[in-house]
Amino acid sequence: MSKNDPYQALRYSEFKYFLLMRFALVFAWSMQFVVIEWQVYSLTKDPLSLGIIGLMEIIPAVSMALFAGHIVDQSEKKNLLAKCIAGFSMISLGMQAMTLPEFSKSLSVNTVLYALYALVFLGGLVRAFITPTVFSLMALLVPKKNYPNASTWSSSIWQMAAVSGPAVGGFAIGLIGIHGSMFLVLGFAVFSLLLLTRIEKKPILNPKIGEPIMQSLQEGVRFVFGNKTILSAISLDMIAVLFGGAMALLPVFAQDILKVGSEGFGILRAAPAVGSFITMVLAAYIPLNKNAGIKLLAAVFLFGVCMIVFGLSRWFWVSVLAMFFSGIFDGVSVVIRQTILQIQTPDHMRGRVASVNSIFVGSSNELGAFESGLTAKLMGTIPAVVFGGTMTLLTVTLTGWLSPSFRKLDIHREIEKLED
Repeated sequence: MSKNDPYQALRYSEFKYFLLMRFALVFAWSMQFVVIEWQVYSLTKDPLSLGIIGLMEIIPAVSMALFAGHIVDQSEKKNLLAKCIAGFSMISLGMQAMTLPEFSKSLSVNTVLYALYALVFLGGLVRAFITPTVFSLMALLVPKKNYPNASTWSSSIWQMAAVSGPAVGGFAIGLIGIHGSMFLVLGFAVFSLLLLTRIEKKPILNPKIGEPIMQSLQEGVRFVFGNKTILSAISLDMIAVLFGGAMALLPVFAQDILKVGSEGFGILRAAPAVGSFITMVLAAYIPLNKNAGIKLLAAVFLFGVCMIVFGLSRWFWVSVLAMFFSGIFDGVSVVIRQTILQIQTPDHMRGRVASVNSIFVGSSNELGAFESGLTAKLMGTIPAVVFGGTMTLLTVTLTGWLSPSFRKLDIHREIEKLED
């Protein structure tokens, strides 16, 4: 097999089903999040309520992450993921009921609001298990020499789903309404469960089955904090997404600032998806492994620039272009980080490492949503976005200055060792 073959991992049928399953699941999850954002803001007209949605998901996702990683490393991955998807489907069904006009009109606004917050909280519990399970399962579907290529495809598919789901959600709100949009979410969740049945059960590679939980958790945390490459990569991305993201405030921009309604909201959400698609195509053909440190720093820096431009823009299409390029640069960051994690994580610790990563990065979107909502409440929506982008630029500059070894990061040699 050619070393430069961009379709290495796609030649394994189970991995192709895995990609489809992951796209459907992430698409449903991210679409659901934005539909609920729109519904909650429509009920409250308070940007802080958008932040509370993120907070309700991040609290269980972070507090249960390490425990979930331990369970994943001790369990068969396919069955565990099936249980998680079934749980997510039940939560989506509950949200669909709360958005049914005939039902919700019989309840007070606060009752509907608190019910949605509670369901988001339950979703955070499920998410704590989904993230490390998916990360661990992928490594069992292709040979180790194909991990870099598989990571590129997997992270790109995740990126596309994570932004195209909300984009479709924005359009769907205008076309079929909130309740119809939630029905579409449920359909994608069930579809992901059906795709999972095409993957066989995999062996448990952890040699320490039955290991005491505290000992297991300590081992996972020590590994991450002892690996400077992994720690630097996930810390940089966490801070950038935490402060730089403006996605949670898009309903405010669409409704009150740019005044483009749900259709414009859908376009703003779709713009990063297009950028991510370009990243996916280019990353498969042009690997990002050489000079990965510089590329990661540059991508996160330019992501911050895009957020500042978006915050200052009063022209709709300038805002769309800013979101488009933010998708490109964020996609580069995701691909590089996931490649580092897959290559440098031992098989028996994948669940725990993925859980630590989810604490740093995976839940930073929701924590960033809370930060965005809070700062928008305190200083106004536009200053909040500009402040977040500025903090991202400062963080990247400081990281590059204080960590010369990270600037020199090149994972190409490690990939060559795997291929030998």
